[in-house]
Amino acid sequence: MFSSHGNSEEFRAFREVEIAADGAKACPAPDGAFTPSCWRAGEIIAARCAAAGESAEECAKRAEEARANYVAADLTGHLTVPGAKVEDWLDSGQCPDCFQPAFNYRPRSSVQYIMALRDFENPAQPERFHFGFMASSDNHSARPGTGYKEIARSTFTEARLPLAASELLGGARKPEDPSARSVPFDATSGAYQFFDLRESERSSSFFLNGGLIAAHASGRDRDAIWDSLQRREVYGTSGPRILLWFDLVNAGAEAAASAPMGSSLAFGAEPQFRVRAVGSFEQNPGCPDDSTEALGTEQLARLCRGECHHPSEKRRRITRIEVVRIRPQNAPGEDVAPLIEDPWRVIACEPSEAGCAATFSDPEFVGAARDTLYYVRAIEEKSLAVNADLLRCERDGSGKCVRVKPCIGVSPEDECLAETEERAWSSPIFLEHAPAEGAAGGAIARAEGVQR
Repeated sequence: MFSSHGNSEEFRAFREVEIAADGAKACPAPDGAFTPSCWRAGEIIAARCAAAGESAEECAKRAEEARANYVAADLTGHLTVPGAKVEDWLDSGQCPDCFQPAFNYRPRSSVQYIMALRDFENPAQPERFHFGFMASSDNHSARPGTGYKEIARSTFTEARLPLAASELLGGARKPEDPSARSVPFDATSGAYQFFDLRESERSSSFFLNGGLIAAHASGRDRDAIWDSLQRREVYGTSGPRILLWFDLVNAGAEAAASAPMGSSLAFGAEPQFRVRAVGSFEQNPGCPDDSTEALGTEQLARLCRGECHHPSEKRRRITRIEVVRIRPQNAPGEDVAPLIEDPWRVIACEPSEAGCAATFSDPEFVGAARDTLYYVRAIEEKSLAVNADLLRCERDGSGKCVRVKPCIGVSPEDECLAETEERAWSSPIFLEHAPAEGAAGGAIARAEGVQR
């Protein structure tokens, strides 16, 4: 769901490239506030062409050529615009209204899109995914769980990689002169390092500290944690140690029967849910005494720059809980967008360090007569986080990004902090629609993960 490379939860209808039935690719026009990078390539070339005194007709032709070259080059499309700087690309290719999205966001690789899909290869038994949701730091410096404090951008996040790679591979590539014409990408030239091929400078503004998996386990030993993963009774956070519970409370005939997040049930009644979330502890500076006594100041400086997980007694408040409802496809080719309701419900929370608890139901489930899954997001009050504003766009009155201030070439001490709303995502509860007859309290006996 989330890692130090960003968020991959949310589906959007925009496309970064159009692919025809015969496999032919084309560059789509902007869709609302989203601008495909291939389209922006054409805008860059057209502006250069006009500055060179060429006719409007010629510049339009070159813009189309630039878009075609970009699409043909796929992930290396940025190399088809010689001399383009990070700032030239503005926020093209990025999801403008997603929560801390992964770089060059692909909505059809999102969690929501995948959860709405169904495989109809066997029409009698169509299949769909039953994922548990998790998050992870996913960095390359062996520092898991670094989202407890928003520090050390150039040490804890992958933002350090472009500079490190440049030094390791013999220095940065010589800058190219801006050209008023796009060039096709030559994969055989050998002129580029690996990190040149991946827009590493631009992507460094998208690297985060956060990503943490949490487990509802019966103990702290390895087997107990593994069992919780196997039954999908897990959730992810964007870094802070938020507490989250999400249960179906009418999972059986017994009054105390409930099914936790991750459960999959055949169901024929109106589902009733309970959710509770408690915010993370605000952090004290430095390290607690037991950490210092165990490892010493030099080791702590090496591991975490002397800033350990050091919770205070004050918790951040949960401001709201958002419920997402997804109804997987019922037929091949069914449009996915209407099946993803995000948010389906929003539950406002009273400000309290004790957290937020609520119940809700879905009176439409029985009448809709289709399989449905539900999950929740618990949203914390605003706090500062590394790279939370990503490219730091300045927008005009229409919401269009007109200038960026990416977090590159800045002092290592500049954490590029911005306000964000940290969050936790529960694993879904999967309900397979079934007739109520023969079901105890609406839930059929083959339910998985039901706790009594």
